[in-house]
Amino acid sequence: MKLSCQENLVKGSNLKEKVEKLESFGFEGIELWGNNLKERIDEVKIALKGRDLKVSTICSGYGGCLLDPDKDERGKAIRDIKELLSLCADLQAVGLVVVPIFGPPKLPDLTPIMNVLELEKKLLVELLNELGEYAYSQGTYILLEPLNRYETHFVKTLNDAKEILNATHRKGLKIMADFFHMNIEEANIPQSLSNNIDLIAHIHLADSNRLLPGMGHTDFASSFKVLKEKGYSGYMTLECGIPGDPDELLPKTAKFLKSLM
Repeated sequence: MKLSCQENLVKGSNLKEKVEKLESFGFEGIELWGNNLKERIDEVKIALKGRDLKVSTICSGYGGCLLDPDKDERGKAIRDIKELLSLCADLQAVGLVVVPIFGPPKLPDLTPIMNVLELEKKLLVELLNELGEYAYSQGTYILLEPLNRYETHFVKTLNDAKEILNATHRKGLKIMADFFHMNIEEANIPQSLSNNIDLIAHIHLADSNRLLPGMGHTDFASSFKVLKEKGYSGYMTLECGIPGDPDELLPKTAKFLKSLM
């Protein structure tokens, strides 16, 4: 297992400073936001040059919505996602974190022919087949992220994500497991991780209160034990609030998490 951190959680006047700090804190990776990443690509490469720390993943940053009734909005999402997948390949990142939809459904309920969830699933599977093929051609992954019930109505558990992926050809498609969302939606986090370990290619870390691991009531030890036993060797990225000085709290958190690895 390798520890990563989202770029916005680190203090620094530029990305190079942030990378240097993260490496000194004991992190192996950094997760970049996809927004305007194409324009920043040279800065990213300069910041990483000569460093052991790598880009773990790219998080979101695309426009449109894959499950929008407007074809143009779906098309924008597809184009943006493909561009970000190309950047993933260029930076040798594991993949791009993708959320199918935030909030309530946008597609119509066509009952009795097809209800909205059935329609969303059918559409998402078709789009993921296309995007997965492109990701596969680039040597990277679409990382499908389940959210909790307060942020989406669709794909809320790892099993939900597995059901979607099992309906696709699965090329270039994996799951991104987030401890904060799992704390709300999963009955048993270690068991859910164990049941889906073959599809999990990235992990987000946050405690039950969405702060740094160790600041809430989530049992990370039991989940890390399962991940270790199952041979998970991928990145685990901090995506959480930091209630204090990151220069003090990030090294402490890295030490705590590595003690569980």
